[in-house]
Formats: sequence, structure tokens, C-alpha cells
Amino acid sequence: MLYGMLAFFQDAASSGMAPGSLGQLGAGLGAGLAAIGAGIGIGQIGNGATQGIARQPEAAQQIQGAALILAAFIEGVALFAVIVAIIYKFVA
Repeated sequence: MLYGMLAFFQDAASSGMAPGSLGQLGAGLGAGLAAIGAGIGIGQIGNGATQGIARQPEAAQQIQGAALILAAFIEGVALFAVIVAIIYKFVA
């Protein structure tokens, strides 16, 4: 994210507006927002799993398994978003 912003300001200062500078800024912001969203989502899963286990300790194995699968899905989507943002930065 910082690299995209730095490139944006360097391009804007040196030669007006460079064609790819807004794309780099968008790629940096997109990667940062994907990471923040994944952190919030996994935090919510952890919170729900902890509360569920506290209320029903005998179902701890099932709750942990479901929470792990959900966390993996969130990480997969976030990783996909970051990779797309990085590829866009180098292609555009």
C-alpha cells in the first residue's frame, strides 16, 4: 500500500500525472483493504468459535473444525485479492 502511494506522489511530483500512477495507488489500497478485511473476518470467526465452545464445551471439536474451514476460505479470498492487486500493479 505504501509503495503504491509513494509511486503515486513521485509520479505526480515529477511529471504531472503518470498514466499508471492511479492504478498503482488502487492496487496498493486494494491489497491493504483485503488484508484488513481478512483480519476482521478471522477475528469474528475466532470470537464466535470461542463463545460457542464456552457455551457448549462438548461440541468443541466440531466448532473448531468449522472455524478452521471458514478461516481458510477467508484467507483464500484475501490472498486472491492481494495477488490480483499485485499483478495489476506490474501489468498496468
